[in-house]
Amino acid sequence: MEEEAKQEFTKDGSVDLRGRPAVAARTGRWKACSFLVGYEAFERMAFYGVAANLVVYLTTELREETVSSVRNVNNWTGSVWMTPIAGAYIADAFLGRFWTFTVSSLIYLTFHYRFSLKSSVSPETSALLPLDGLYMLAWDFMTSRLQRCTPDGACAPATRSQVAFFYAALYTMAIGAGGTKPNISTFGADQFDDFDARESRTKASFFNWWMFSSFTGGLVAVLVLVYVQENVGWGVGYAIPTAGLALSLLLFYVGTPFYRHKPVRRGAAAGPARLVGRVFRAAFANRRRQLHGDQLHEHDAAWYAAAGTKRRLHHTRGYRFLDKAALPAAAAEAEACTVTEVEEVKLITGMIVVWLTTLVPCTIWAQVNTLFVKQGTTLDRTVGGVRIPAASLGSFITISMLLSIPVYDRVLVPLASRRTGEPRGITLLQRLGVGSALQVAAVACACLVELRRMRAIRAASATAAHDTVPMSIFWMLPQYILIGVGDVFSSVGILEFFYEQSPQGMQSLGTTFFTSGLGVGNFFNSLLVTTVDRATRGGGAGKSWIGDNLNDSHLDYYYAFLLLLAVINLAVFVWVATRYEYKKEYLSDGGDVVAGMASRETEMAGGGKGKVVERSKVIDAPLVVVEEVRAV
Repeated sequence: MEEEAKQEFTKDGSVDLRGRPAVAARTGRWKACSFLVGYEAFERMAFYGVAANLVVYLTTELREETVSSVRNVNNWTGSVWMTPIAGAYIADAFLGRFWTFTVSSLIYLTFHYRFSLKSSVSPETSALLPLDGLYMLAWDFMTSRLQRCTPDGACAPATRSQVAFFYAALYTMAIGAGGTKPNISTFGADQFDDFDARESRTKASFFNWWMFSSFTGGLVAVLVLVYVQENVGWGVGYAIPTAGLALSLLLFYVGTPFYRHKPVRRGAAAGPARLVGRVFRAAFANRRRQLHGDQLHEHDAAWYAAAGTKRRLHHTRGYRFLDKAALPAAAAEAEACTVTEVEEVKLITGMIVVWLTTLVPCTIWAQVNTLFVKQGTTLDRTVGGVRIPAASLGSFITISMLLSIPVYDRVLVPLASRRTGEPRGITLLQRLGVGSALQVAAVACACLVELRRMRAIRAASATAAHDTVPMSIFWMLPQYILIGVGDVFSSVGILEFFYEQSPQGMQSLGTTFFTSGLGVGNFFNSLLVTTVDRATRGGGAGKSWIGDNLNDSHLDYYYAFLLLLAVINLAVFVWVATRYEYKKEYLSDGGDVVAGMASRETEMAGGGKGKVVERSKVIDAPLVVVEEVRAV
């Protein structure tokens, strides 16, 4: 009976919201994830409802120049993807994922609401919104001067106060997103027990279907919302995603009774920085000592089962200079790093190297909501007598993703698994490599399309800024589709890679490798656009590659430059991937790990008066084990 009672609980130490052991049959798995997947669809609709057409809003409503608007969109998008670093740290070290998400989502929703108001409110409608008080009065004062246009259609740029007010709300949304983005997908993965074989296999599909829901929300945004923004009104177009965000939060909290939570490792409040510093200092201190014949310090499985805070890792051969940190300490009072601690630092180091190779692909993705949209505005966008928004072409990225994910998950993975024996079909880095190669093809396609657009401009003499180039916007379809299919491999692969390869207890921070890569990619694109514009403008005497008038610029040169960067980056990625060593954990090691954790909890509940036997293992270079038993 006692054994059956133990099996009712999860084996990985998950708890419910009140801190009690989570009952496996009642919590987690797809029962809980269905609410999270629903949240993601509505939240992505809200996010892309703002991001997808923001460059058009800045150039048409705030009257910003092309380079300035691209730079501002990249900087904001970069901030949205960088703030998760702080949100992940707070979650892993202090509040946990659920409560960090809760606080951040309220900030996110509040300023999403205010952003939609700033895009729509006029003095005539402010009386309908009395709850915003002084905020509305201030915005009424500023909007009374917005869009100062002459009868011939020339409009003055927005004032400095209007721009400051606009970007204040925009960047506060980025702060709120910082606590939601890194924690919600990781929280979803937490609903599967790694120590349960069936649930562990199911988790391999979770990230595919998580991204499927994300793409569905994005599809609604680029198909419906951008059309509403340009043809009905910006206020209505931004109010709809705000309502969607509120609905997504309601859906999230309905599922609260079914969620599993990972206990917060309070001792890890210093985070990876202290661990990395400790291991590197120890390795440097032992730099003159020889590894051959020396023994490396490690605890055994019983110690990890009793501690219950991390999993023991296998020793690997990469970054061998760090192994010296696990050499027995020379001073009696000093304590050597364990092999697991060294391996955790190796994982972080390896993840950083892989992360660096994802920056160029993230820079390529930054073109979708900036230069791709501006390029599309110059082309013939008429379909059946209806003029479609240029940003709507982004829906084909989403459609290609939605079609490709089921094919990948249900067809390609089983076929590849039978050939390779790999549960995922191909390894995580092979998946990233395929995605990077497809992105190279997408940039090459964009460059070829731009060359054809330039020929059409010369043939029709359509060099004026507002001339429509006699070329259908659907010539851009291949580059969108290639990016969409590539994202099934790269975006999903990056998210899964950084989650799976993160040390135990650092998964939220590991997920920020994915988000920060997108952030740095946007900042890098902003830097590239600004630098290229200044370099090619030549002090005002030359013709910019990315001028305000794209019909009289050389966007093809810029795409060729991006193509060169992408090819070089792909070569570097292949070199890094062939040398990467994946994380290897002891999920069980000659004993019942769950029983060890339960014994520890029972002993602590009983006052902790009994002795805890801590077993340390000392491991030499060929991993010969010598046991040393100490009573604590």
